[in-house]
Amino acid sequence: MTAPLTPPPPPHEQSSQASPYSHPAWPPSPAGAVQDGPGMRTELREAALVTVVVALAGVLLGVLWNWLAPRVPLVGEVTDGSWVVYLKDTEGEQRIGVDGTFTLLALAFGVVSAVVVFLLRRRGGVPLVVALGVGGLLGALLAWRVGVWLGPTSDVIGHAKDVGRGVTFAAPLQLGAKGALLAWPVAGLVVHLGLTALFGPRDPEVPYGVPKG
Repeated sequence: MTAPLTPPPPPHEQSSQASPYSHPAWPPSPAGAVQDGPGMRTELREAALVTVVVALAGVLLGVLWNWLAPRVPLVGEVTDGSWVVYLKDTEGEQRIGVDGTFTLLALAFGVVSAVVVFLLRRRGGVPLVVALGVGGLLGALLAWRVGVWLGPTSDVIGHAKDVGRGVTFAAPLQLGAKGALLAWPVAGLVVHLGLTALFGPRDPEVPYGVPKG
């Protein structure tokens, strides 16, 4: 005699059993999870504000550059009835010091601007990063022009005539290495990206697997 076969479970019981390999429904966002950032319009407004503020900081950089940069000494002489201006110290390193001073100040401004922007807007975003780079470049250009404008006059012949023959006077403030203009935006971008990678907010991890219970 054979044992009676076990009847299959009712359809409603089959449907109520979950397969261990089935994917659970997408869980709701946990409490306290990081929400999406502001809209694109808000990000663009913030980026425009950052660009303007960072660029205007170039005025301060120009003032500091004019104040801290070494002066290149010139001397005027009269040769065959004509004024001639030449370097007093042909082996001096003042010209290198002028470019170095601008570069170091620009790097410092890039670091400070990146830190300030990160502290005020931790989530960052592409528009904010672009604004930081563009603002830094505009600020460096503005600093260059402001420093030249505040420095000694560019009319070296007229200046030599005013001070007299054989009297030492300062040369106009010039930026020989134009690559120094990139120090501010590059430093700002590198520092901001580094801070975002180390201390920026993280997206919540979504659990995957079979729900308990």
